[in-house]
Amino acid sequence: MQTRFILIETSHAGNVGAAARAMKVMGFDDLVLVKPRWPNVLRKEETIQRASGANDVLAKARVVETLEEALDGVTHLCATAMTPRDFGPPTRSPREHFAELTKAGAPAQSVAFLFGSERFGMKNEDVYRCNVALSIPTNPQFGSLNLGSAIQVIAYDWRVALGGFPVQDVIAPADKADAQQVAGMLTHWEQALTDIGFLDPAAPKKLMPRLNQLFNRAELSPEEIHILRGVAKAMIQATQAKR
Repeated sequence: MQTRFILIETSHAGNVGAAARAMKVMGFDDLVLVKPRWPNVLRKEETIQRASGANDVLAKARVVETLEEALDGVTHLCATAMTPRDFGPPTRSPREHFAELTKAGAPAQSVAFLFGSERFGMKNEDVYRCNVALSIPTNPQFGSLNLGSAIQVIAYDWRVALGGFPVQDVIAPADKADAQQVAGMLTHWEQALTDIGFLDPAAPKKLMPRLNQLFNRAELSPEEIHILRGVAKAMIQATQAKR
């Protein structure tokens, strides 16, 4: 699936930067601007600042004079229109439509998402030429989304439909302590619990086996074993100091 984001007659430079940022975080980089208010919008300071590092998307972006130029090579057009038109393509939610586009056996498409100007949205004639009008489900009493936010929602739902990106753990999984380390720690704790009078060696019952099961479920790391042994050592030392 080739994906293109098309902004028609954008009036705010910051929204172009926000669009580039929203696209890049979802792995898209084909941006076309149709007759923006500022011919040099891709080089304006506000655009670059709002892009927050998505400069490669801005560098690749194109500015054209007509929508026909922007649609070159596109086979499936998605308008973004909050208000359904009496005449025109069906109105669907992004996820509903994307599920159809990406279902097994569906033909590969070159997809373009069209966004109208900030003040007036998409023109009727531009909506009519599209295959679908995407409407983001929002609060019925307040459905106003700024351009950058709308692009982010569409880009996210489309990326998820295409398979998404794996979630990266911030912290790498810790190594697990081996059985010998756990056994050594339990021996240390057995001594400490005996010293403080919590464990009666003459009648230990099932305390140590239960602690063994508890620590096994915890899947302790070597660092955690070290901490627990430090606690046991402190208990033993505190008891000895009182004698």
